[in-house]
Amino acid sequence: MILAGTRWAETTARTAADREALTLARTHAGLLTSELQKFRLLPLVLAEYPDVPVALAGDAAALRRLDATLELLATRTDAAALYAIDARGRAVAASNWRSQASFVGQDYTFRRYFTEAMARGTSELFALGTVSGRPGLYLARRIDRGGRALGVIVVKVEFDRLEREWAQSPGATILTDPRGLILVTSVPAWRFHPIRPLDAARRARLIRSRQFGAAPPFTPAFAIDGRDVRAIRDARPLRYRSASVAAPLDGGTVSHLTPLRPALAGARTQAALGGLVLLLVVAVAGGIAWRGADRRRSQTQARESLERAVVQRTRELREANARLIVESQERAEADRRFRAAREELAQANRLGSLGQITAGVAHEINQPLAAIRTFAENGATLLDRGAADAARDTLGRIVALTDRIATITGELRAFARRRTPSRGAPTLGAAIEGTLLLIGERARGIVVDTVAAELRDARVVGDRIRLEQILVNVIGNALDAVAGCDQPEVRIAASATAETLTVRIADTGPGIDPAIADTVFEPFASAKPEGLGLGLAIARDIAREFGGELTVAPDGPGATFLLTLRRA
Repeated sequence: MILAGTRWAETTARTAADREALTLARTHAGLLTSELQKFRLLPLVLAEYPDVPVALAGDAAALRRLDATLELLATRTDAAALYAIDARGRAVAASNWRSQASFVGQDYTFRRYFTEAMARGTSELFALGTVSGRPGLYLARRIDRGGRALGVIVVKVEFDRLEREWAQSPGATILTDPRGLILVTSVPAWRFHPIRPLDAARRARLIRSRQFGAAPPFTPAFAIDGRDVRAIRDARPLRYRSASVAAPLDGGTVSHLTPLRPALAGARTQAALGGLVLLLVVAVAGGIAWRGADRRRSQTQARESLERAVVQRTRELREANARLIVESQERAEADRRFRAAREELAQANRLGSLGQITAGVAHEINQPLAAIRTFAENGATLLDRGAADAARDTLGRIVALTDRIATITGELRAFARRRTPSRGAPTLGAAIEGTLLLIGERARGIVVDTVAAELRDARVVGDRIRLEQILVNVIGNALDAVAGCDQPEVRIAASATAETLTVRIADTGPGIDPAIADTVFEPFASAKPEGLGLGLAIARDIAREFGGELTVAPDGPGATFLLTLRRA
């Protein structure tokens, strides 16, 4: 009976520990995924930042500006470090440029993330910092211009905060790479140890790569047999049950090790209680056999004792069940909040800056669609009446409306498509019309186009889609500014000289916030709480690329922007 109770307790404890380990492994993998999604956006944003290619080409002024930008962005995002490496493998700008341990001037040609990014475009590598001596994940992205690789932008992510969050759960959580090396862990002593022995060839490769220092540890952090884990912590032997899920790193795994002792103690208590009840029943039966004279009294005492034991055990089980229900509800709520936050981040990344544009285009398409339906119904009626000429005219109107829809969707597709910048000579009118077509319903009744016909036909130096990008940014900001005004208006006008053409965009909003008036064109300067502050900076750089300029006029009471373009 004792042996059976022991086996039952062991099996029950393993099952309970397995469930807890799997739940925590999934939760902690979700926390890691959320952390990485935020930082994986940074190389994409910086790859489009105009100062990056100029700085990698060696421009001193651009290098100074890029140092300040990387420093500001690292502070705002909690990134451990951001730095730019030129094609020769030498760091030319870094967020820690003020520090004595600055990365600027360091040679990174031996780093795998640099060589992989130069060869394949992107790379992710977990390694020990050669300057800081701190471990982290390096996210690298190649910077290309004109078909030539200029260098690499690198974001280093450290996981101290994530490890502290993991450590709040009982047991231990680890992130391992495909070789079984521990990269992130709630037990600092296990960092960079393998979870299984490494062969001599892998040891030699790790030492040569210096990925985890000159003398990485090769002793396994613990002994593992299936899902059973045995480890030494604080000079005490401990037993765990492990569960693993896929990590958001190439071939990586997040594992949680749940201590077996608490679950085993609870199961043994249950087994002991069960055995005690069984022994009590046997004792009562023996008393009945041996004590015939006192049988009734013995039966009464045994029944009362048994009832008390059952009531006590029932109360304990009810309390334990209530605690389990509360814990289950709390875990379900935490999982729901996590999934909701992850979906919001994914939604924000998908929609981005095209959200307002696509909403306006949808309205622009719905109007001709409704008209097409009406004309189609009228055409059927005319055919029934034998009015062929009138029906033909109606069909012609349907064709014109479908051309209108094709124009709208073609404009949106051309605007959204990633393309190589080109020089051309579009007309000013085409750029303005394309912009208003993209903005659509949002501009109706607010944007007033007063550009004269002869200036609309004037051709300017630039790419039409990128000129539309400038106008969408400026007019979109103006529409945001006049939202809520009593008499909202955004007026577009133009003037010309022999060599230039100036587009004037004025709104009736409250004007530019004095807090950012001097830095309105600087990256990451924005009066909008949710704004990244890149729209006007990018618009001005595009205008300058075509030999023009984007400035703020001192007119009032609202804001007035002047876009100057060269005539073709």
